[in-house]
Amino acid sequence: MQETQFVMVLWFVGIIAEAMTGALAAGRKRMDLFGVMIVGCATAIGGGTLRDVLLGNYPLIWIQHSQFLLAIIFASLVTVVVAPLMRYLTRLFLTIDALGLAVFSVIGAQKTLALGFGPSVAIVMGVITGVFGGVIRDILCNEIPLIFHKELYGIVSIVTASCYVILQMTDTNAWISLGVSLWLGFSLRLLAIRFSWSAPTFYYFDKAQ
Repeated sequence: MQETQFVMVLWFVGIIAEAMTGALAAGRKRMDLFGVMIVGCATAIGGGTLRDVLLGNYPLIWIQHSQFLLAIIFASLVTVVVAPLMRYLTRLFLTIDALGLAVFSVIGAQKTLALGFGPSVAIVMGVITGVFGGVIRDILCNEIPLIFHKELYGIVSIVTASCYVILQMTDTNAWISLGVSLWLGFSLRLLAIRFSWSAPTFYYFDKAQ
């Protein structure tokens, strides 16, 4: 299997998992089926869509390959049916989500470099691809985005994208760059969940109010 095909397989697994997490978030807010589909789609492809719009990279992948969009919608609706079983699959979903975060962060950086943009832009776009689907999900569900107040998430994306970009800038073999970056991001995210690692928080209280 070629590198591109391998990444696409991981990407597809990632978007399906993210669609299901989005659908579950919609269910917690008691949305109707249309809301479930919208939140599922936003979670799965929101980050990649925002990246491509900012970079002027058209057509968007879900427009060029509409089967991906249909798969996301289908996964969101299936989640409604199997939701009672999800409590038994929490660890599996956390693992897949960790893999998805690493994959999306690498893909975002990879695509940006391929379009001829510099390293710093590639890292930023890797982070946008990795985390902004979740940000959009939480905004639609009227929640504080997860990346701003829970275990390390955005920082994991930054580290993953940066690792990939640095390795590529030093002419490291493409498979090694991919493997090391995915392993680093995946492992760091799982460790953050296991040990509840989080970034320092900022609290401001205005006595005048």
